[in-house]
Amino acid sequence: MRFPSKRITLKNGEEAILRSPEVSDASELLEHLKRVCAETNFLMRYPEECTMTLAQEEAFCRDICESDYDLMILCQVGDRIAGNCHISFKRHIKNRHRATVAIALLSEYWNLGIGSALFQEMIAAARNRGIEQLELEVIEGNDRAMHLYQKIGFQIVAKKPNAIRLKDGTRLSEYYLILPL
Repeated sequence: MRFPSKRITLKNGEEAILRSPEVSDASELLEHLKRVCAETNFLMRYPEECTMTLAQEEAFCRDICESDYDLMILCQVGDRIAGNCHISFKRHIKNRHRATVAIALLSEYWNLGIGSALFQEMIAAARNRGIEQLELEVIEGNDRAMHLYQKIGFQIVAKKPNAIRLKDGTRLSEYYLILPL
């Protein structure tokens, strides 16, 4: 599904563009994913697990823009991808009133309003589609993300103890949040 490009002004006065990914973004998206996964333990992969080939990432970009069930929005600041979000609409009759969301921002772009802007767009897309509930998961200790999600209106509805095991053996819980629309 395509997102019409939109300009936003960040808290620091810089301008950013929210837009759909293009096939030509594939190489930068691969690097972005590795970098954002290296910056935090709060994403589901380590950088070395980001093993998609350029051809696979190009196909992903093409497929997501053609999908009826997925929407990805990139945030571009200058000539660089600062972050992205993804909303995935459920397909079956029993659960098509729900959608899952995910977001990732490079740390240098935190606290500029990008996360809030991306969530506004995902919420609008969900409402336009008749979605009644957005869902996401957050790893224990990700206080910055949890603050954003709760500010938007997400509520914790479940906790999965020991859902995450880091390389050093640390175990973390995972929280399941919903946002009724």
